[in-house]
Amino acid sequence: MSSDVRLASPQGKWILLTTVLGSSMAMVDSTVVNVALPRIGRDFGADLAALQWTANAYMLTLAGLILLGGSLGDRYGRRKVFVLGVVWFAAASLLCGLAPNVGVLVAARALQGIGGALLTPGSLALIQASFHPDDRARAVGLWSGFGGIGAAIGPFLGGWLVDGPGWRWVFLINVPLALACVPIAVRHVPESADGRKHGSFDVLGAALGAVALALVTYALIEARNGSLVVALTAVAGVAAGIAFVYVEKRRPDPMMPPGIFASRQFTAVNLVTLCVYAAFGGFFFLTALQLQVVAGYSALQAGTALLPTTALMLLFSARSGELAQRIGPRIPLTVGPLLCAAAMLLMLRVGPDASYLADVLPALLVMGAGMVTLVAPLTATVLASVDTARAGLASGINNAAARAAGLIAVAALPLLAGMGPEAYRSASAFDHAFGRAMWWCAGVLVVGSVLAYATVRRPAPDCRRPECLTHGSITAPPLEPQVGKGRLEAD
Repeated sequence: MSSDVRLASPQGKWILLTTVLGSSMAMVDSTVVNVALPRIGRDFGADLAALQWTANAYMLTLAGLILLGGSLGDRYGRRKVFVLGVVWFAAASLLCGLAPNVGVLVAARALQGIGGALLTPGSLALIQASFHPDDRARAVGLWSGFGGIGAAIGPFLGGWLVDGPGWRWVFLINVPLALACVPIAVRHVPESADGRKHGSFDVLGAALGAVALALVTYALIEARNGSLVVALTAVAGVAAGIAFVYVEKRRPDPMMPPGIFASRQFTAVNLVTLCVYAAFGGFFFLTALQLQVVAGYSALQAGTALLPTTALMLLFSARSGELAQRIGPRIPLTVGPLLCAAAMLLMLRVGPDASYLADVLPALLVMGAGMVTLVAPLTATVLASVDTARAGLASGINNAAARAAGLIAVAALPLLAGMGPEAYRSASAFDHAFGRAMWWCAGVLVVGSVLAYATVRRPAPDCRRPECLTHGSITAPPLEPQVGKGRLEAD
């Protein structure tokens, strides 16, 4: 079907609504669960490792499979795969909400990530494939803006649910959202697919990548036990990673073509991405716990406390992107991580009975300023560092890299900071370990800043520019579609 739906038409509004609903479920779930972790741990009698897995199981499957999400939609129909992703995500959310123990919860979170990998790229691909070219940029802007608003209210909503009806509703609320989203998509969203000839799916590459992440994550979370099984798992994870690179080099149609890393700028910016999003992932995971375990905040207060960071990104990310176009990305990508590192060190003031206005808010405002400074220029630099035809693929790789970095950070930081299995049950023990973790995060951000200063250069004036100018997610940079073809390149 041709891309001829106008944004002002009733059908155009329905398409925008269903894509925002679908993508917001996945985006919000990446952060809102952090606020519920202390209550989940208390209800299940779980240790810190179980809380790490509750956060990481979702990120593991999402990061490992998101590059395939767009490919499935291109081949089998974007609406079909999007609807499948929404239904899958809702079913997994229901299982999370009904989980009788933490093992079932972790397994259900992994299933949630699979649904997120289907619907996250699918929502943007539907907009690109459905709307008239004259309305497409505005539709993408509205989609990213409303999605950012969803990300901003997510921790607040999660905290309210945890303190009110209970943490299970953090997951169960996705079910009515899906029940609203699916009928709208089936009735109002046109089906579309890429009619070009496709090669085979890189199932082996996707499996090896996910297995490598899973094994390394397990080894880091369980490393404090120091057993032979943990050591063997770590070795197996590294071996799976090497096998992934080997397979990708030899496949005719790899999921992650190694040739794209021939661009030094692309490689360098992805290294910066690994540094900054590792720090972000660890920061937001541990801060939600610090505010509740040490500072004595309720879940609602902790969720509300995080609003300023996302609000700043929503208000100023587009302007930051415009500034970077004028002065080049090197300065923003150098200064932004340093501001975020300063925010991490300001968080050292957040201890027992911390004042929100005097202790918490200054750190989060500086954090927001740093993220505003670097996120939009980072995305623009990624897109500008490869050929226009590969911009969507480059964006997908960068997004997956950011999610993988956050995953590894949540697994590694408690180990590096010396957090024991029961650390989150003791305010004093957690507070001391949190301080060490913030120094680690700040150090990684400084490394990212130095990398950016040493490697990032001004892109060509006619390079690809981002379409998602308004951004509110704190877990990964925005996805970008492949220009001119109405699809997210992921194959």
